[in-house]
Amino acid sequence: MSKLYIVPTPIGNLKDMTFRAVDVLKSVDLILAEDTRTSGKLLKHYDIGTQMQSHHMHNEHKMVDHLVQKLKSGISIAMISDAGTPAISDPGFLLTRACVENQIEVECLPGATAFVPALVNSGLPNDKFVFEGFLPVKKGRQTRLKLLAEEPRTIIFYESPHKLIKTLTNFCEYFGEDRLVSVSRELTKLYEETIRGTAKEVLEHYTNKPPKGEIVIIVGGRK
Repeated sequence: MSKLYIVPTPIGNLKDMTFRAVDVLKSVDLILAEDTRTSGKLLKHYDIGTQMQSHHMHNEHKMVDHLVQKLKSGISIAMISDAGTPAISDPGFLLTRACVENQIEVECLPGATAFVPALVNSGLPNDKFVFEGFLPVKKGRQTRLKLLAEEPRTIIFYESPHKLIKTLTNFCEYFGEDRLVSVSRELTKLYEETIRGTAKEVLEHYTNKPPKGEIVIIVGGRK
């Protein structure tokens, strides 16, 4: 039966894979993987022998039409990313949109994603929030930060470890040194940690202790 399944995968701890996700990955005709080497370890762990095909940010534009035709022919495809839910700061949106436009059934399974546990354990208000993902590296960064400085809702960012100091410095400059910040690092993994405090305090912490691993930053909204 023609269907695209969007399947979340663990963000670190392999035990966070759901029973349903394993069943779907075993039953589909093809798995689209962001990095087949990374996903190959997951599939081997759960004894999943389904064929994989590479699908990432550098080839997804070229593959969309071809994949839509495959789905129209009657096959089922599962899409996974290296970690978390596809299309959330990862490839996946283009194919999902194309399937919707072509009236191909799309089913997204619930599962792992990094920002939800980071938001919940931050201790900052989570009744209303905005997800920003990665800030622009250069062009548009200053404009975006100035706009977000006025945002009253809690803000969620993703960041790489080598850019965290720069981003926290920007927060001190544009949001104020007293703005509350929570940084969650290596979620679900052995060295998981969350550092909470003002932007200045968290910046000082990571200036003295350079971070490693995947990072989610939660910033309190303007009061």
